[in-house]
Amino acid sequence: MTDYDVRDIKAAAQGLEKIEWAERRMPVLRSIRERFHKEKPLKGARIACCLHVTSETANLVRTLKEGGAEVALCASNPLSTQDDVAAGIVKHYKISTYSIKGENEDTYYEHIMNALAFLPHITMDDGADLVGALHMIAFDRYEALHKSIQKWVRTLGAKGKKAFLDGVVGGTEETTTGVIRLKSMEKEGVLRFPVIAVNDALTKHMFDNRYGTGQSTIDGIIRATNILLAGSTMVIAGYGWCGKGVAKRASGLGAHVIVTEVDPLKALEAHMDGFEVMEMDKAAKIGDLFVTVTGDIRVLRKEHFQKMKDGAVFCNSGHFNVEIDIPALEALKTAKRRIRGLVDEYTLKDGRKLFLIGEGRLVNLAAAEGHPSEVMDMSFANQALCAEFMWKNAKKLEKKVYGVPDAIDKQVAMLKLGSEGVTIDRLTSEQKKYLASWEMGT
Repeated sequence: MTDYDVRDIKAAAQGLEKIEWAERRMPVLRSIRERFHKEKPLKGARIACCLHVTSETANLVRTLKEGGAEVALCASNPLSTQDDVAAGIVKHYKISTYSIKGENEDTYYEHIMNALAFLPHITMDDGADLVGALHMIAFDRYEALHKSIQKWVRTLGAKGKKAFLDGVVGGTEETTTGVIRLKSMEKEGVLRFPVIAVNDALTKHMFDNRYGTGQSTIDGIIRATNILLAGSTMVIAGYGWCGKGVAKRASGLGAHVIVTEVDPLKALEAHMDGFEVMEMDKAAKIGDLFVTVTGDIRVLRKEHFQKMKDGAVFCNSGHFNVEIDIPALEALKTAKRRIRGLVDEYTLKDGRKLFLIGEGRLVNLAAAEGHPSEVMDMSFANQALCAEFMWKNAKKLEKKVYGVPDAIDKQVAMLKLGSEGVTIDRLTSEQKKYLASWEMGT
């Protein structure tokens, strides 16, 4: 029997409908799944996935299974699960799934423990929680592990722990925040196996991060609040690919966009793109709506809350719920209530009311459904192909963070163009020769 922990297995039929709806808009992943079904390139591999459990993810994990892999899935965020989809994955695709929307911290880490107990050969992360836990175990840093995982690891014994770690040949990472963590591990010389930074693929971050995050963040804000963006002042912290996407969509809906940045090049780019750029201290006084999308800690903090206007709304679209200093907000409040769905109202000592969406977690998944299937098609095509690459080539790779092979990136782009009915030119032999020559000048 398939092991699982989901909210309601009886919701599987509704989840299947969502999975099928997403599949129609994921032609690239579908073509890869058809090939995987025939070739079984992942035969013998156990893959543990810590991802947002959505209808798009369902199509990824069933693709991995079609490729011959055994798959276990847990959530990479306590609020990002679609409960009916989780049930559908279990019942209709027989994939072990541990994920409940709104699960508390204990349950969240117990689910990660379930995925690790699967003894994976390959980890597939969105935020590096699996890789992080594995390395904390490897270096006996039990104090850094959640108590649920601490207790379990202590039962393994030295022999069990060694077998557990030695089985992992490599991993993949989906998001910017996770890649930052992994590169830090590589720099410190502690990374124990190779990991492919799927996020760094051009067909991932240029589309998923910009168009996906841009649209789904605005979708989450509107679903949660139903506020009018036209005429409002929106402050966007961070002008990476995700920030660019949010800024463009907000501007298109009539918002006056202010960007805050610490990187002078990105700040200059935002300025040249027509957005106002200033420090958060100044923006805090005039913003109506704030979105953090930096991947860093305490971007909105006490001194900013103290300057915000009565009625200011804020949310986070970065991976972890650390960008908004919620403990500082809690310390400033005199009262708090859940006023609307996923919106918490904080009353401060001077009577001002501030509003936090989605507990500071990913607003596009906490309050909406995440990225549209069309962009996740490319992101998850990269995941599937990188898992295949890792399974075939792990022994040749060093213990470092790798970019997605250029051939895979271009393959995904060509498949996507083909699915959209778009054709492009090819270089002639004369053009190839010219580009390869240093002798042919003007």
